Amino acid sequence: MCVIQRLIAGLSLLLLAGCGSLPAGMAPVERFDLERYSGTWYEVIRLENRFERGLSRVTAQYTVQSDGSVRVLNRGYADADSVWKEASGKAKFAGASTEGRLKVSFFGPFYAPYIVFDLDAVDYQYAFVSGGERTLWLLARTPTVDDALIERFLAAAARFGYALDELVYVEHGPL
Repeated sequence: MCVIQRLIAGLSLLLLAGCGSLPAGMAPVERFDLERYSGTWYEVIRLENRFERGLSRVTAQYTVQSDGSVRVLNRGYADADSVWKEASGKAKFAGASTEGRLKVSFFGPFYAPYIVFDLDAVDYQYAFVSGGERTLWLLARTPTVDDALIERFLAAAARFGYALDELVYVEHGPL
């Protein structure tokens, strides 16, 4: 099985595992603008998960399509194998197009939640994203963020019951 197929298979298993329920009290941001959200995001911190284990330099590229859906391209470097891995998927709104509640699929008709629950409303420079109780990300337009933002993210993660000891600080250094 090629690297991309393994990555997609791993993502599919996660989607099929029923990771869709959100932590109690979590709500998507309102006044969400998909056009402003599109583009490249760096994964700064993530809750460790099977489909990203061992990956560094992880980015997500979101491209709005003419039908209003989003092309998703996730890319990361597998340090152990010294190769880049990619997974391509699609996302679409799961509710109103003005709130940060989307659903994403990397495999056929199976979708997982993608909830933007905190967002830099001025410049769209950072986003706190949940994919359910077992997935969590701090995304930013740059590979590094200031300590104050990290502390806010950690506080939010703790408030929603995520395991802080399972968080991974993603490396973005040179190859």
